[in-house]
Amino acid sequence: MRAVFWKELADYFGSWRFFILIFLICLVTLYATWAAAEAILDDVTDAPTESVFIRIFTTGGTVPSFLEFIAFFGPFIGILFGFDAINSERNRGTLSRLLSQPLFRDSVINGKFLAGLSTIAIMLAAIIVSVCGLGLATIGISPSSEEITRILLFYIMSVLYVGFWLGLGILFSVLFKRAIVSVLVPFGLWILFVVFMTMIAGVVADTMEPVDRYSEAEEVAHHEDIEDNTVLISPVHLFKEAAGIVLDPERRTVHGLTGARMEVDQRYLPDLLSPVSLRQSVVLVWPHIITLMGLTVICFGISYVRFMREEIRST
Repeated sequence: MRAVFWKELADYFGSWRFFILIFLICLVTLYATWAAAEAILDDVTDAPTESVFIRIFTTGGTVPSFLEFIAFFGPFIGILFGFDAINSERNRGTLSRLLSQPLFRDSVINGKFLAGLSTIAIMLAAIIVSVCGLGLATIGISPSSEEITRILLFYIMSVLYVGFWLGLGILFSVLFKRAIVSVLVPFGLWILFVVFMTMIAGVVADTMEPVDRYSEAEEVAHHEDIEDNTVLISPVHLFKEAAGIVLDPERRTVHGLTGARMEVDQRYLPDLLSPVSLRQSVVLVWPHIITLMGLTVICFGISYVRFMREEIRST
């Protein structure tokens, strides 16, 4: 597996796909960070000192925030690294030659997945460090130890999130022989989760708990809970909600506070603006982290079992 891992890692870092992708990502994310820093500087006097620096990840200016960028384009990165991991070898006739060597079959798929995940981890680490450096130079405020820990937790969640899409890409690379099919299917799921999941959640909520302007606050709050819970079927929204809680110390609920929820539950009103500790934030997002990890393991596990059982003939 070590030989496959280093060979695949060298292929990733030496491909034009990687250089073009890292250039576009760095260009967009650094511009988003600069726009966020400019927006933060406009109202830095009104912001709490302990949570200024971390706002460069959640503040949007003329472009979406860094968090929204990772949530939207993270699947694009994972799919591009995984959609042709197996079927490209099969179509070129090199997979049977590779397995004819004294090499275990599971070493091939394990090495490919670990190489792709390592490439994603290195790429995200470089981007986040660059964003922190630009934010520090622009804002001029150093992050606290808690903010650094929150950024590290956000980094781990980002790797898990993009790793899920990498596992999904490898899964369809094993299931389909043609690369065009293995890239179109996960991109179709990406569009479903990003664009249509909110509309589907709204339809489900309207069906289960219809509301109008005469509805009671409890009914409106229940309607919002159904909609928010349904949209979490999407890994995109699952990651956005979890990362938003980690990067926002002032957010103390999972789905956020609305007028109906505050009217139903009055306990949030006295300390609505008081920041929460890192431990409390981790408690809120722990189910999200476990879910992202489980989805990644399931996708890779299915592709692993299918690859180990399929017949591979020489061409």
